[in-house]
Amino acid sequence: MNDTPFPAFGILLVDDEPAWLRSLSLTLESSAGITNLFLCQDSREVLSLVEKGGIGLALLDLTMPGLSGEELLGRLAERHPEVAVIIVSGVNQIDAAVRCMKLGAFDYYVKTDEEDRIVGGVMRAIRMIELREENRAVSSSLTSQALAHPEAFAGIITRSRAMFSVFAYIEAVARSSQPLLVTGESGVGKENVVRAVHAVSGREGPFVAVNVAGLDDTVFADTLFGHVRGAYTGAEAPRKGMIEEAAGGTLFLDEIGDLSVACQVKLLRLLQEGEYFALGSDLPKRLRARVVVATHCDLGAQEAAGRFRRDLYYRLRTHQTRIPPLRERREDIEPLVRHFVTQAAKAMDKPVPALPRELIACLAGYAFPGNIRELRAMIFDAVSVTTGPTLALAGIEAVVGGCATCRESAPANLFAGCDRLPTFIEAADLLVTEAMARAGGNQTLAARLLGISQPALSKRLKSRRASDVT
Repeated sequence: MNDTPFPAFGILLVDDEPAWLRSLSLTLESSAGITNLFLCQDSREVLSLVEKGGIGLALLDLTMPGLSGEELLGRLAERHPEVAVIIVSGVNQIDAAVRCMKLGAFDYYVKTDEEDRIVGGVMRAIRMIELREENRAVSSSLTSQALAHPEAFAGIITRSRAMFSVFAYIEAVARSSQPLLVTGESGVGKENVVRAVHAVSGREGPFVAVNVAGLDDTVFADTLFGHVRGAYTGAEAPRKGMIEEAAGGTLFLDEIGDLSVACQVKLLRLLQEGEYFALGSDLPKRLRARVVVATHCDLGAQEAAGRFRRDLYYRLRTHQTRIPPLRERREDIEPLVRHFVTQAAKAMDKPVPALPRELIACLAGYAFPGNIRELRAMIFDAVSVTTGPTLALAGIEAVVGGCATCRESAPANLFAGCDRLPTFIEAADLLVTEAMARAGGNQTLAARLLGISQPALSKRLKSRRASDVT
């Protein structure tokens, strides 16, 4: 059982009736898994309790001896505006409700309301506070451009600014209890990013990954929810579902875009209610794992086409990040190649081969539809057939179709068929433009493609910008 309190901030329940306090705290814990609760029977102690810090939400009884809930609301709004307040009254008083809402109360309930309404209001307040804090964290992280936990991303080989922006966003939302949607083409390394989310989250439970593509309704429910003995023919022993296995940790659902509509309904109910039933059981269990999903599909397009539920789509994209494809971060090609060459040589017990000079330039012009997974396969294949000190290029050339052509055609006269010869400046500008396009804007890689130094390329770019201005 996970002992991590939920939510991360404290919730203060204030009422002069101890029976009501006890009843409400038990309801919040059993119905919504809310455990980070503080009970107070004396309204005069509230301000000093809040002063100690850690309280994000307060539920105040409207009528109490000492200080009323309305008076406390006004003082909290003045001294601690960051604390959200819900007013709970013994009777339905319209005038009091209006005054409290004007003072800044998040919501107003009557004690005779159904429990689900009060619990739902508390959960909405929790989500609002979490999103507010996460937005602040995102802004701070992106502004500082420094990672608080770089070790969590050590296994992801990159030089890309776009990827570091993804890392900063992940750090900001990793501790949230809300779902995270990770999108990106096949082969970009979505699971590595999700594992980094888990590492940064601080959750002590395990990381559990489930590929849900192709699962039918029954198998999906059995895989996630588990079953009790006798739930169906052949269920001779109870089995925990992946949700229970991931308690206190992260449940990663991969290929969520391929989920059937029937399974989408079950997932939506799980996320909305925060509870589920094992097959064959009528006893609810609490969702105690953070849910992260990933897909290579365009969920927005699938939702518009009616293949993905709109309510589930918006529930999943509370937090979302996109992993850019390799063609949008060509500066990562060289470090990835060196990493895979070393990895492959070690796996095959071979010496690490040297890289041919033309290799990186050759790969920089390739679109990599299979992204990092394709590059890795390409390099492993090349290392496997290498017999000399330098990496063999035949297999790579067969896929990319550029290395040998560029090398063999370099001495040819590229301008032989031109009616008008370009000037030196025009030819140089065309080369620079093409190199920068192939390098994805990375000057270091573009300079390497051109066979000049990075300062020389930078000087030429500045000179071109200056001439464009004049």
